[in-house]
Amino acid sequence: MLTSMRHATPAFQPDAELARGADPAADTTEADVEAPPGVDAPLRAQVPATAAGERLDKVLATLFPQFSRSRLKQWCEAGLVCSAGQALAPRTKARAGAELELSVPMDAEASSFTAEPVPLRVLWHDDEVAVIDKPAGLVVHPAAGNWSGTLLNGLLARFPGCAALPRAGIVHRLDKDTSGLLVVALSLQAQTDLVRQLQARSVSRQYLALAWGELPAPRSVDAPIGRHPRDRLRMAVVASGKPARTHFEPLATVRSAAGAVTALRCRLDTGRTHQIRVHAQHLGLPLLGDALYGRRGAPQHEPPWNGLARQALHAAVLSFDHPRNAQRLSFVAPVADDVSALWGALGGAAEVLAVERWSR
Repeated sequence: MLTSMRHATPAFQPDAELARGADPAADTTEADVEAPPGVDAPLRAQVPATAAGERLDKVLATLFPQFSRSRLKQWCEAGLVCSAGQALAPRTKARAGAELELSVPMDAEASSFTAEPVPLRVLWHDDEVAVIDKPAGLVVHPAAGNWSGTLLNGLLARFPGCAALPRAGIVHRLDKDTSGLLVVALSLQAQTDLVRQLQARSVSRQYLALAWGELPAPRSVDAPIGRHPRDRLRMAVVASGKPARTHFEPLATVRSAAGAVTALRCRLDTGRTHQIRVHAQHLGLPLLGDALYGRRGAPQHEPPWNGLARQALHAAVLSFDHPRNAQRLSFVAPVADDVSALWGALGGAAEVLAVERWSR
């Protein structure tokens, strides 16, 4: 049964612009770690049975994916990874069940994993998972240019136990300027289970988008997505990309002086970076307000368009199996005010955006 919940919007200050295209988990070249000026409280994780016998630096990259493998290897060499009080080398064979401690040097990235009073709209939570309604403008994970003020920082303040989890329990993301729902793990068991559900495509994610153009009938786009061959800030449909599939359903079309605008129900089968935005553009339906993939020359600064300062994309419905008891849970976040206000100003009927009526 679909659960609809409405929450008052807390005071929120947008953080700095996220460097587009940056991947905080990407492998980067780091300066050698010799004598770190200090370390934060150790991060702890247990080696799963499936990783027994693997090289330690490879296992660490899985347990602590918020850091690059090259950086983790350097920290191993600096004696910052221990088990039972003994420093471990990168080539050490991992032992199933071993408790690992990672002492993170006090650098920009390490200090980003600190608790901060970032307002979060928590729709529901128990000891295993939390469902967040993310406002547009909030970066999910710290990265270059955004070492604080992120959803992750807010999670550490609201749920301190997340500090012991990879990426503080974050299992999937939304773009900074996309609003709506995401689920966060509050235990290692839940995180493992949710990642498996995402891989098995049993997590249902549905979005509401406003796009330029018309779509006469539902369409599915099954096209691989990868980094744009010439513009590294963008993603694109490329033959060498990762498989990606998005289903688009037209809900209604309105006509404006600037062209037709269609409200779309979008369903993801995969979760690639910028997937809906890239596939919508590929289909000839660029999203309103999208500075990276939107229609060139589209109105932005005059009414009613100037009420939308980001892409018109909202994660409206989220369904998944509870990691502990497999009960199916479904949540709805009513369409964000800026998107619904623009649709109304264009003459669109409010009931078109009634995502509460959508099935899973």
